[in-house]
Amino acid sequence: MPSDIRLKADLWVSAYLNRLRLADIPAYVTRKGDPTAGTVLVKVALLDGTARAYERGYDLNTGSRLWRLMSEGPEVEVDAALTRAGQRDPDLWVIELEHKAGRTLLDEDGLA
Repeated sequence: MPSDIRLKADLWVSAYLNRLRLADIPAYVTRKGDPTAGTVLVKVALLDGTARAYERGYDLNTGSRLWRLMSEGPEVEVDAALTRAGQRDPDLWVIELEHKAGRTLLDEDGLA
């Protein structure tokens, strides 16, 4: 399959939430964006007052898509970064999950 084919945002979100559910990782859609082409950010609350947020980007060397750390630190600061991102992009999706070790499954095949 060509690498430039993209899933609709709502379909990707649905598949991702299903994978998280199967891995027993609680997850919630905290901001619903454009169903077709909205950008997706993933926040993981580490359950100790801190969090991380990830955004999709590109590896300029290979042209492949990857997830990179967007924000990390106290959860209120990560939430503020997500709020600012939402103000810039009204089509933005935010998926929030909870995992003490920070497991997101974003490194698994099919999620880049």
